[in-house]
Amino acid sequence: MSTRNLLLAVLVVVGVAGAPAVARAEGFGLGIFLGQPTGLDLKIDLARRSALDIVLGFSRLDDDSAHYAHVTYLVTPFAANGRSVVVPFRLGVGGVFYDGAGDFGDEINIGVRAPLQIGLMFRRAPFEIYGEIAIKITFVDDNDNNDDVDADGGVGFRFYF
Repeated sequence: MSTRNLLLAVLVVVGVAGAPAVARAEGFGLGIFLGQPTGLDLKIDLARRSALDIVLGFSRLDDDSAHYAHVTYLVTPFAANGRSVVVPFRLGVGGVFYDGAGDFGDEINIGVRAPLQIGLMFRRAPFEIYGEIAIKITFVDDNDNNDDVDADGGVGFRFYF
């Protein structure tokens, strides 16, 4: 994939993700996600029970040359309310872009992902701990060296502003 096509794909993702989020955002969380992928996590609330989740980082922690990005639309169909925590259950769907090991842009892979998140949001602190498992389906694989269907997952930490 050429650098021009990569730039176009990134601009489309940023444009689609950024435009509605800025206009309707109620708040946002910033943190890290550890696992597969590992990276910086930004969650932008769109409405009471929907949000965009954006992660920029690496496909795997042990291979820091495999770049990764996803934009996921999340919905919270229900949440359990405890005395000191809220436990949201989130489902999502979104796009994923990741690079193979080596120089950035040598191998661009594009797919979709569908995560399940379960969080612990603390009532007295603007902090959340969450776990996620996602199914990833790769449609474009430049070197044809990735699984068409794969699972990702890990643990994330977010501070809300």
